[in-house]
Amino acid sequence: MRTRTIVASVLFALLLVACGGDDTEGTSTTEAGQEETTTTAEAATTTTAPGTTTTGAVTTGTLTTAESDLGTILVDAEGRTLYIFMPDAQGTPTCTAECASNWPPITGDATAGSGADQALVGTAEHPEVGEMITYNNWPLYHFAGDSAPGDTNGQGLNDVWFVVGADGEPITG
Repeated sequence: MRTRTIVASVLFALLLVACGGDDTEGTSTTEAGQEETTTTAEAATTTTAPGTTTTGAVTTGTLTTAESDLGTILVDAEGRTLYIFMPDAQGTPTCTAECASNWPPITGDATAGSGADQALVGTAEHPEVGEMITYNNWPLYHFAGDSAPGDTNGQGLNDVWFVVGADGEPITG
């Protein structure tokens, strides 16, 4: 009898593992009234305000510069590369929906740090996330394909995405 119980327990545990018993997803509400979805298998959490579209917008604080193979480039407070989208033409953000999932708009309050010019820091109204940060009137984005500070994997992509130089101009070369 004891052997049957052990075998049944082992089979049940194997069944749970095979069926992904640890992959759970739940929804809760934060203190700020935001809905939060958590998938434990991936430890991914997405927080959105009720009634808004999630585009993956990223909040940053200080814009600084860093040296790269492309020269001196604009980066966020964590050293992540910042990009511009040529169709934005130094004005209204046009990267929305799926585009903004791959190229998250930079939102929040920004100040110029080392190497950046405070006179070039501003904001523009993004249709999905509200105010986003601009530099020399160019709306700023991250690239989802950059996984670490200093990555410039989005440089020149489709001839419309470019790293931003310290002067606020696209580095196209």
